[in-house]
Amino acid sequence: MIPIPTNAAGRIGLSVLLLLAGVVALRLGESVIVPMLIALLLATVLGPAASWLHQTLKIRWGLACMSVVIGLVLASALVTAVFSASVVRLVTQVTNPATFLATYNDFRARLEKKLPPDYKLDETLLPENPEDVNQIGIFKYVTDAAPYVMREVTKYGGNWSWQLIVILFITFFVLLEGKMLARRAVAIFGPSEEVQAKATAVLFEMANQVRTYIVWRTLINLILAIIMGLVYQSFNLSQAWTWAILLAILNYIPYFGPVLASIPPFLDAFIFSDPQTAVYITIIFWFVIVFEGYLVVPLVMGRSMDLNATTVMLACLFWELVWGMTGLFLAMPIMAGIKAILYHVPEWRPWANLMSSGGDDEDEAAPPGPPVSLITTPSSEFPNGRPGTPHADGVKAADGETRQADTEPK
Repeated sequence: MIPIPTNAAGRIGLSVLLLLAGVVALRLGESVIVPMLIALLLATVLGPAASWLHQTLKIRWGLACMSVVIGLVLASALVTAVFSASVVRLVTQVTNPATFLATYNDFRARLEKKLPPDYKLDETLLPENPEDVNQIGIFKYVTDAAPYVMREVTKYGGNWSWQLIVILFITFFVLLEGKMLARRAVAIFGPSEEVQAKATAVLFEMANQVRTYIVWRTLINLILAIIMGLVYQSFNLSQAWTWAILLAILNYIPYFGPVLASIPPFLDAFIFSDPQTAVYITIIFWFVIVFEGYLVVPLVMGRSMDLNATTVMLACLFWELVWGMTGLFLAMPIMAGIKAILYHVPEWRPWANLMSSGGDDEDEAAPPGPPVSLITTPSSEFPNGRPGTPHADGVKAADGETRQADTEPK
């Protein structure tokens, strides 16, 4: 048997090894863990809707679960269809030689007017009045990279198409058997009813925090998409609602998502309108994003979901390292669940405070009621030890029973 190190250096080394082993396990198990995790998140969000259909409309539970899953599929298909139609229209516009040359000549003329008089554009990259699109150097770079991009997109899309089918089936079965699975998950923590009750409280609080984040994040993203879509439309961008939908999708990624979502509308305005319009759109975009991030989100989600910037950045970097782009989308729901667990276990609450931007004031926002603890120790309420544990003299009796020695007069 390998001895466990007891000194500080040994414990730190063991912790680092366990962390690396966990990262490797998460990376190798991506094909199983990611669909299961996404399905659990979807089931957490769709569960109240299925319960409402079951209790209010008296629909059988299985049919209610199937209804909410079908509703999710239809909503996703609608968004995908709108986005795909916009992308196809953009590709058609770019691949039409006559339209492309007219757009290019107009863009080059406007760009020359904005540049200093003594500055000349590179005739290799941006030639004047080309007769064929192949004479445009920058277009050749794009066309050379297009096959690789299309292969990667096709590969990624095909992989995720299969993953989505698996996720939908897992979501349906988790909804269908959710109560039974929750009971058995709580039973893992031991036979003690007290510990199981506390584990149930933590589990429900974690689900509530994750649901709060996903629902409000989705609603805020939809409102942002509508606002910015109207802004893009007012500036006559060629693909106004395409960039609005892209913002709604990428805004699930903290910090990096809005940066990526700001690039396409800037290029659209810069190429098809003028540089001044591109600057105006960028300023409006970041004003809306900053207003949403620093006022709207803390107001509607509350301080329980308030994570400091360092935690968010480290979470994004860690989960991107583990699962790539998928990890970026899942980083915040995962951190919401982790913080809910840490916050409602008193022994771990300092870690929750470390993740929060509220500092030491975080304890003041604790929910009413006694703190939840999964770590139990004997107290004066149980002089012989807690239920399900050995008595003080080391002899264990069955739960709920009274030993003869406990009732005999002393």
